[in-house]
Amino acid sequence: MRIVLLGAPGAGKGTQSQLLVKAHGVPQISTGDLLRDAVAKRTELGTRAKAAMDSGKLVDDATVLGMIRERLSKPDAVNGFILDGFPRNIAQAEALEKMLKELGTPLNSVVLMNLDLGILFRRLTGRRICEECGKVFNVFTSPPPSGKHRLMQRPDDKEEVIGKRLEVYEAQTKPLIKYYEAAGLLRVVDADADVDTVFKSIDRAVLKPAPVKQ
Repeated sequence: MRIVLLGAPGAGKGTQSQLLVKAHGVPQISTGDLLRDAVAKRTELGTRAKAAMDSGKLVDDATVLGMIRERLSKPDAVNGFILDGFPRNIAQAEALEKMLKELGTPLNSVVLMNLDLGILFRRLTGRRICEECGKVFNVFTSPPPSGKHRLMQRPDDKEEVIGKRLEVYEAQTKPLIKYYEAAGLLRVVDADADVDTVFKSIDRAVLKPAPVKQ
């Protein structure tokens, strides 16, 4: 299994990635985690990434791809991987395709966790965290028992921030959907369901053979 998970913030990619990890024994590769780990360990790539971040710049694609290449060389990635958070645009998708071809590990499928942006907006803006126990609730869909928790809203869950994040996602992801659809790799699953139902849909999707191109 060598897949990319696509989905907007709040679609449940992290939850589903962990279920796939348990079910198939392949690692989830998050570019955010890779960056933090490389910076903390002060590797050559981590040093380059930190210099970019310290100057307020985005980490360049070559550095991120280098980290992914290093991660894929580890023994636990021999039977596959789940890429989460990369690629984010066509240039990254093309660079990733080239790198994976060189490694002999091309993608099997790209799964789009599809969810109406209005539902996503409610999920994210309604999210609250208990300051005392750390539990996560949603004032719209899963409110806490009355008076038992001290709730806080994270700054990046505020309406104006969420709106901007979803706009950016929409602009970046639509071209990727077309790109992977043309490559015969795209699988679309409905993410507006309970966790187990979504997992079963993803599992069926990634095991489904790719369509034969005419």
